[in-house]
Amino acid sequence: MTFGSAPLSTKPLAMPTGSASRHGRLLEPAEWNAAGIPLLRNPREVVIGLHSRHSPTPATVVIAVLDPEEQLVASASFTQRTASADGWDYRNALLSRLRRVVPHDLRRRTPVRTAVLLHCREGDERWTEDDGAWMWGLRDACTLHGLRCGAYITLTRGGWQVLGEGRGGRRPSSQSRPERLGDVTTEFPPLALHTGGGATDALRRTAAR
Repeated sequence: MTFGSAPLSTKPLAMPTGSASRHGRLLEPAEWNAAGIPLLRNPREVVIGLHSRHSPTPATVVIAVLDPEEQLVASASFTQRTASADGWDYRNALLSRLRRVVPHDLRRRTPVRTAVLLHCREGDERWTEDDGAWMWGLRDACTLHGLRCGAYITLTRGGWQVLGEGRGGRRPSSQSRPERLGDVTTEFPPLALHTGGGATDALRRTAAR
C-alpha cells in the first residue's frame, strides 16, 4: 500500500523521522502502514457520525474514542489553524482533549478502547508532512492515555479517506454542512459502529462510498 505525497508548504523537515528535533516527530507513510493500525469495518459510518456531531470545517480536528464493539464512547473537536509539522504539539493538543472527555485506561495490561482522528483540511487526499505529524501525535497520545491507536482520516473538498488503507468516499466532504450538534460531545448514546475482525488486504482496497 502506498500514499501519494504533497508538500506541507514552506516548512520542510530539518531532521529524519524519529529525531528529537522539533521538526522530526512525524510518521511517514511506510511507518504508519507497518504500525498495525486496526481496521474499521465501516469507516463511512464513523465519518458520518463524527461529521454530524461536530460539523468540521477546514482546520478542525476531531478525536474520537471507540469501545471494543466500535461504538462511539466520546469525542471532542477543536481548531488547529497553524500547521507546525511537529507531532509533539499535536500530541499535547490531542491528549488535553482526551483527558477532558474520557478516563484513561493506563491500569489495563492491554488497551481495549481505540482512538481515531478525523482531520478536516485544505488540499487533496495525498499525505503531507502535517498528516505525518498528526499521526505521530495520535499514536503518542494513545500510548499516554492507555488507548489503541486507530485510523487517521482526512476530510477534504474531494471527500474523506482513511490514510494507509485506500478506503474513502466523496461524501461527506469538507464542504458539507450538517446540522451542528456541538463542539465537544461526551457521554452521549453510543453510535452503532460494527467491528471488523480478521479484515484482509482486499478490505483495505475496498472503496466505501
